[in-house]
Amino acid sequence: MRDEESRYEAVRSRDARFDGEFFFAVETTGIYCRPSCPAVTPKRRNVRFFATAAAAQGSGFRACRRCRPDATPGSADWNVRADAVGRAMRLIGDGVVDREGVAGLAARLGYSARQVQRQLTAELGAGPVALARAQRAHTARVLLQTTGLPVTEIAFASGFASVRQFNDTIRAVYAQTPTQLRAAAPRQGRTAAPGAGIPLRLAHRGPYHAATVFDLLEREAVAGVEELSGPPGGRTYRRTLRLPYGSGIVAVDERAGTAGRACAVHPGGWLDARLHLTDPRDLTTAVQRLRRLFDLDADPYAVDERLGADPRLAPLVAARPGLRAPGAADPEEYAVRALVGRTEAERLVRAHGKTLDAPCGGLTHLFPEPAALAEVPGPPGTLATALADGTVRLDPGADRDDAQEALLALPGLDGRTVAAIRARALGDPDVAPPGADVPDTWRPWRTYALHHLRAAEEPHVLDQRRQPPRPPAPHR
Repeated sequence: MRDEESRYEAVRSRDARFDGEFFFAVETTGIYCRPSCPAVTPKRRNVRFFATAAAAQGSGFRACRRCRPDATPGSADWNVRADAVGRAMRLIGDGVVDREGVAGLAARLGYSARQVQRQLTAELGAGPVALARAQRAHTARVLLQTTGLPVTEIAFASGFASVRQFNDTIRAVYAQTPTQLRAAAPRQGRTAAPGAGIPLRLAHRGPYHAATVFDLLEREAVAGVEELSGPPGGRTYRRTLRLPYGSGIVAVDERAGTAGRACAVHPGGWLDARLHLTDPRDLTTAVQRLRRLFDLDADPYAVDERLGADPRLAPLVAARPGLRAPGAADPEEYAVRALVGRTEAERLVRAHGKTLDAPCGGLTHLFPEPAALAEVPGPPGTLATALADGTVRLDPGADRDDAQEALLALPGLDGRTVAAIRARALGDPDVAPPGADVPDTWRPWRTYALHHLRAAEEPHVLDQRRQPPRPPAPHR
């Protein structure tokens, strides 16, 4: 939606489909909002539009306290786009600017820092520092309102270089001091300490067919690293995470549908989660990896509109509105798993995975990092070596075509395995495996179309490694 009059109509109708796709600010109040904000619609002459929250903040507007625009799902454009701006936004979301600076971001993209600054500012109205700053502010708000961490620790855990910078940013974005922002949060939602876990609401736009996502995760779960418990419709997915500064354990709830498992669709809102981190600096990265795993930044309206127009897919889309194409919590881990299958992946975890200092239920290990698997014989070791030395890059900013070419050059990886890696590890929404009956009219959502066909159990499009079913987990 590029036309400003069309955007204003979306604001007038409080259309949640566009939350995160753009933001609007009101010059008479000095605040910016998401399109679905429930406040009284401002007059058109007082409204300005921005592509990102960072651009609105950079123009001096503060976040609305009613609609929390900083908590919207991310733009689905960054899933689809393979250009430098799309790759940059995925890297910034993963926390690369906080860890490596703008120079590190530019190096990963293969551009100069000045070129990256120019491209992002021209298209989004904000450069990488401003975009990262907006993300830090959101991370800080989550920590202030959900944990008992001291304010000084939160400043550095959020990625700020100093307490003064942290205080200035929070006042500029939220028009409150950190202490006031914490005091405004409901006390029952705040945990006493980081060890108790950080409660999260992982926002998504539109319908979300949770059952198909949790079914897939249950079929693929690698013992020691992942587990699911609870009855269908109310399952909880738990897994370990290997993160830049430490490790984590996350639990994400499926939530029951209104009419049983077949209708386990969220009409819009969020998935409830709880995150345990050994180092709170990993919060931003952990959240972004969960968002990719559960495909929470997708635009189900655009996907369903395109695929629902096809006679073959129309009944499948009607049966599963908001079906998602799950990604991967750890791209390198997924690549190894796609190659070896679940049974061998479990053996690799037992033999090479790092044991958690404090195992939690069935979660006992982190999946082994590529360097730990480099000595494994055969194609798995070759793939691990290529991942470890950078011959194959699967990070959020990787060029998808380059990654596919590098993967196909390795022994033991056929076209269908590489297609699965491209769809899941690299989050490409438009992948068609070799030999699959996938017409071009399904572009740019062929990955989603295949998930519909798999959910309907059309045998010729099933995963290249159909996993045998697990016995049901005991209810907890």
